[in-house]
Amino acid sequence: MITELKHRWSQLCNNKDSELTSQLWNVIETQYSETSRHYHNLKHLYHMFQAYDEVETCILHKTAFQYSIWYHDIIYKASKQNNEEQSAALARNSLQKLNLKASQIEYIQTLILSTKKHTILARKKRSDNAFLLDIDLAILGTDWDSYQNYCSDIRKEYKRYPKFIYNKGRKQVLKHFLDRDSLYFTSHFKQKLETQARKNITRELELL
Repeated sequence: MITELKHRWSQLCNNKDSELTSQLWNVIETQYSETSRHYHNLKHLYHMFQAYDEVETCILHKTAFQYSIWYHDIIYKASKQNNEEQSAALARNSLQKLNLKASQIEYIQTLILSTKKHTILARKKRSDNAFLLDIDLAILGTDWDSYQNYCSDIRKEYKRYPKFIYNKGRKQVLKHFLDRDSLYFTSHFKQKLETQARKNITRELELL
């Protein structure tokens, strides 16, 4: 898995300074390998890129989109409320070193920030933003066993909180998703995952 991810990173940074590319990869690998990460880790990135491969032909701005995957959770602390802002800032600092255009970096930051409340922010490039949010939440529509593993990993990331506090917050998040007209924005993921995702979330709520 790590070998494949590293290869993807190298391909994305093709023709860039190889030493710098390696340095940035090391930061990515270190951040996503923190011991406190049980779900928001390299495995999460791996699954997101697998989902990306399914819809790659639908993505308009492939380079920016892939960078947004890499950096969307690079800063993640369960006790903090500004992870997305911090991730966007780190992305900006890193991608400036790769000499990406300022407009492209700004767009990548917007995509990262959209994952905070899973709301489309890039209005002029709505379709790519929609696909990113759907890919990020693809885990919700997996089979029940996979979903249970996801729930367990999320709980581990919030282990500092007692059960009654965690369950209250988790219920709010899940009910928020169920209250939406659709969990997914794109027709591809609506057709593929929507029904199962709603079943999984409903079942988790009954167990909390």
